[in-house]
Amino acid sequence: MNKKKNKIFIGLAWPYANGSLHLGHLAGLLGGDIVARYYRLVGHDVLMVSGSDCHGTPIAVEADKQGVDPSAIAEKYHAEFKDMFLNKLNFSFDCYTKTSTKNHEQVVQEFFLDLQKKGYIYSKFEDLAYCEKCQRFLPDRYVEGECPKCHFENARGDQCDNCGSLLDANQLINPRCKTCASTPIWKPSDHFFLKLSAFQKQLEKWVAKSQGWRANAKNFTLNFLQEGLHDRAITRDTNWGIDIPLPGYEAKKIYVWFEAVIGYFSASREWAKNSGDPKAWQDFWQNDSALHYYFHGKDNIPFHAVIWPAILLGHGDLHLPDYIISSEFLTIENKQFSKSRHWAVWLPDFLSKFEADTIRYYLVISGPETSDADFSWAEYQVKVNSELIGKFGNLVNRVFSFVSKHCPAGLHESDIKLDKPAKDLLKLTEQAFASVGGNIAKAKFRDSIKIILNLAESANRYLEETSPWKQINTDRASAERSLFVASQVIYNLATLLNPFIPESTDKILAMLGQERDQKNGWQYALLPTIKIAKVEPLFARIEDEVVEQEVKDLGK
Repeated sequence: MNKKKNKIFIGLAWPYANGSLHLGHLAGLLGGDIVARYYRLVGHDVLMVSGSDCHGTPIAVEADKQGVDPSAIAEKYHAEFKDMFLNKLNFSFDCYTKTSTKNHEQVVQEFFLDLQKKGYIYSKFEDLAYCEKCQRFLPDRYVEGECPKCHFENARGDQCDNCGSLLDANQLINPRCKTCASTPIWKPSDHFFLKLSAFQKQLEKWVAKSQGWRANAKNFTLNFLQEGLHDRAITRDTNWGIDIPLPGYEAKKIYVWFEAVIGYFSASREWAKNSGDPKAWQDFWQNDSALHYYFHGKDNIPFHAVIWPAILLGHGDLHLPDYIISSEFLTIENKQFSKSRHWAVWLPDFLSKFEADTIRYYLVISGPETSDADFSWAEYQVKVNSELIGKFGNLVNRVFSFVSKHCPAGLHESDIKLDKPAKDLLKLTEQAFASVGGNIAKAKFRDSIKIILNLAESANRYLEETSPWKQINTDRASAERSLFVASQVIYNLATLLNPFIPESTDKILAMLGQERDQKNGWQYALLPTIKIAKVEPLFARIEDEVVEQEVKDLGK
């Protein structure tokens, strides 16, 4: 194992704090926690950050609906997100923050002034959508209409969710005000623009040589660059957002798509300050040997693969992304997510009824890793009952229960003589660490967990062939060897599976009377003594009536 400590930065996309998280959000972000946990076990220094995106029109729109200040909406959902990620889903964030902090505001304004000084931000008048009925300029997400590229009818003024194209509101066909549905007029307003066009050649060279991207991210970005980059406005006529740090622009704010991606850096600065070493971020951001991972859904590709890298290039002296991991879309029971139609599986509701590890497992084995995927309650039931419980949970339960009952004094390595089948199974277990770890590092999570499941199946076959439950009364030495070997495989499975299902694997260690080694813990190991404390089931079965009720509740 490589003993050199590397610096691993992991950034997870910042969810809008305008409504509860759903399974689609989790599908795009879960990989970040898997990679972070893996690298920590290997012994590397990891910095995983994200936060709640508290600005932007989605929050302002929701606040308008409820007749409250946008800050009330943002704070409510930030608290909910933090609880979901840290307490319910067991994400191992080093810093989960929000874009409404003073620290974030300061860092964004620093970036703004630096880029402006270098000529990468400039001001000009542009014609913007103005609603005469509402008597205000309309930020991009307050304008909807037909996409000029794919003709999706409900494209937004900043982006089409159907084809992923970045748009300007004046490109929409038959635009309408999101609030009152009237047709806007166009009036001039003075705004600041990011000179994206200046980074065309640099980005083309950088993307061409990149190696750690998912195919969807690389293909989209190459096509995007081929069309040619256009300068984009980064300020808007709105009262909700970060102040422009220049006089004369008090009625305008820095636009969310520019400031939110800077959150990856501002969160790193916040973490460093909180750690007691305000310069600790430099080891991650001003370090050519560091590795930077970014996790998000494919609708966020242009922001992570074009806009954020352009901002970093303009700033200079900061590490560019190495791995851009963009998940595909997740549907629910073969229908697209819809907040208005209540067609979603909301995480607060889900996690009040089901174990977090079960959905973590499901979204790895059946999620939208490389193609669009569908969540169905029936498949979720099968994956939990037949795979998590059938192949893994039952292995743990029957081995540990038998050891606890028939070998209360424990099984000691000095008393065990390994035969060829035992050695072969342990060798297979040892080999799994390199292959599983290599796949996790490349964000090939499904391949990783398939290797682990195959190892669990090999352990089950070994037990069927050796039948310690029968041998315990006729050939105790052979029975104890089988139980000892199977227990050691389970002990190592608790490490291999930890990045995926951390709560359950910690339960296994507790049953073995062990604690996890968070540093240099990603390696094959044998316990000199197997002694089982209290045995408890790892997962609860998902019953038919529960699934039937969840399907009925969709859309209500």
